[in-house]
Amino acid sequence: MPGFEIFGTEERKEVNDVLESGILMRYGFDHMRNGHWKAKELEEAITKTFDVNHAQLTSSGTTALSTAMAVMGVGAGDEVIMPTFTFVASFEAIIAAGATPVLVDIDETLCLDPKAVEAAVTPNTKMVMPVHMCGSMAQMDELQAICTKHNLLLLEDACQAIGGTFNGQKLGTIGDGGTFSFDFVKTITCGEGGVFLTNNETYFKNADHYTDHGHDHVGSDRGAETHPFLGYNYRISELHAAVGLGQIRKLDQILATQRKNNAVIKAALSEIEGVTFRRIADPKGDNASFLSFFLPTEELTRKAHKALLENGLGGNFYWFDNNWHYIKKWEHLKNATSLFPLNPGLVEAIGKMDFDNFKQSDAIMGRTISSLINLTWTDEQANERAEKMAATIKSVLS
Repeated sequence: MPGFEIFGTEERKEVNDVLESGILMRYGFDHMRNGHWKAKELEEAITKTFDVNHAQLTSSGTTALSTAMAVMGVGAGDEVIMPTFTFVASFEAIIAAGATPVLVDIDETLCLDPKAVEAAVTPNTKMVMPVHMCGSMAQMDELQAICTKHNLLLLEDACQAIGGTFNGQKLGTIGDGGTFSFDFVKTITCGEGGVFLTNNETYFKNADHYTDHGHDHVGSDRGAETHPFLGYNYRISELHAAVGLGQIRKLDQILATQRKNNAVIKAALSEIEGVTFRRIADPKGDNASFLSFFLPTEELTRKAHKALLENGLGGNFYWFDNNWHYIKKWEHLKNATSLFPLNPGLVEAIGKMDFDNFKQSDAIMGRTISSLINLTWTDEQANERAEKMAATIKSVLS
């Protein structure tokens, strides 16, 4: 995803403000920072851009998820429903909270299948965590209805869909909480960073404390602050926040370019018999960072993916064999492999999971290719790529 592709003078200006003051930490040193508070400024920009009441920056998207788990009260004995197609950070955060990840099938949205979610609810279920993969959204209306019916928390992992919307509402702001990742290859980047979004004032107040060792941030003497509860160091630095300030001002431009280039590739592939496309719950809300499409069989998809790479068309991903994003190769989760002893109850729960029982997800992911959308393509380059991709896939299907 493209934030790093357009790093320029705007980001350098914000970073130089921090370098000239020499204050790299977001808290304290008030008299030395020359009025620069980049983390605070970025949090304010996020709340305005995404029309959400509160934003708490963190050191990564993963720590944003961990913060969300903590402030929303997820812990030992709780179950969190999540999809089979995501990034490993999703279950890492659940396990770090002491809770149990419950994986369920995706559907052709490449996000949680609401029917599978409904079937997975137990008395121990505390939260449903949809992941808006590859720029597009889960079926949030159906998932909200399930959460309301069963009195469950709804946490959006919107790390890959910054700027996307569902029925006019920004992804990450629909549930009880949401998260973005600002790592180097997200829609906008801080280099490293993340944010927890919420309209719940209590969640936000606790997130403010939790991400800074539990500091209550009362008064002007950091050394005199108290600690109402346990916390951790999940702080973002001023340098990383400065990069984000330069990036967030470019978000509309990024989304417009992605959507334009995505449409060019899709138009070319739409003419090929046998190619179908990911179902998008709200097409207007797609952030368009990827174009995901299906071929008729796993065998043909593997051949097409290989042919695309051999023809110099990098950036086409076959997630079915990917170590990071699909359950098939998450052996460390399946075996509860850890450097330290995990909660015995969690290990027992993982041991009882049937990780081979995701035939619906396998059938979808085995036929899926996701093609990244580059911001730096000229119109000529986008059209050339589209034609070359179409010709390559046609040759395989014929």
